Amino acid sequence: MLPTETITAIADELATAEQDRATVPLLTARHPGMTVDDAYAVQREWRRRAVAAGRRPVGRKIGLTSKVMQAATGIDEPDYGAIFADMVYEDGAVIEHGRFSNVRIEVELAFRLSAPVDGPDATVDDVLAATEHVVPALEILSSRVELAGRTIVDTISDNAAMGAMVTGGTPVRAGDVDLRWVAALLHRNGTIEESGVAAAVLGHPARGVAWLANKLAQHGDRLDAGDLVLAGSFTRPMWVHPGDTVLADYRDLGTITCHFT
Repeated sequence: MLPTETITAIADELATAEQDRATVPLLTARHPGMTVDDAYAVQREWRRRAVAAGRRPVGRKIGLTSKVMQAATGIDEPDYGAIFADMVYEDGAVIEHGRFSNVRIEVELAFRLSAPVDGPDATVDDVLAATEHVVPALEILSSRVELAGRTIVDTISDNAAMGAMVTGGTPVRAGDVDLRWVAALLHRNGTIEESGVAAAVLGHPARGVAWLANKLAQHGDRLDAGDLVLAGSFTRPMWVHPGDTVLADYRDLGTITCHFT
């Protein structure tokens, strides 16, 4: 493990980058022995400080759960990050593009939990039983670490590149629809740019949530009742720019739209 003072210094650097809407050089290039455990230690320190500053945690995001996302990033295992209340937008939101760095969007499903999910042996059935509803969501990626050459260690330290999310469409109970076959078309300024099916997330989007519960257990944490969990993207990340209008069409589950100023 990196020394505590180094973990603290990296967390400081990333917090400043978020505040300044800037990027920092690759962490792994400057700390070549940095491990995944080190990266989660940085993320936990960053999250602790955010809570101490008054930000309200509302859930977690899971990243890099689909083959298409792993291929797009050159990373071959999932990761997770924290979601705070000030990161959550509603359908139709007008969003300041300059709030984020390296801004991209992904198509996902979000699980609202009505009961805790404990690892280390959580299953898809456990997740479905603990889910109040599932709702369409868009994740806005914001990378505070430079993109070229980054590894999963860089990404995890950077709160798994979580910027914000938008929820909308029609919430459904987990047992009322085969979540594997939820599909979406992602439009930018009226043109379809990406499409995908939720089974791309580890074969079933709830499997991503189970993975998260089991990973959190390794870090002495768990998913709680009321948590909102972004289950992972089933499209490639789509770059967005100031002036872009984004719409995701989930067919029977409705649509989500947002506009970037």
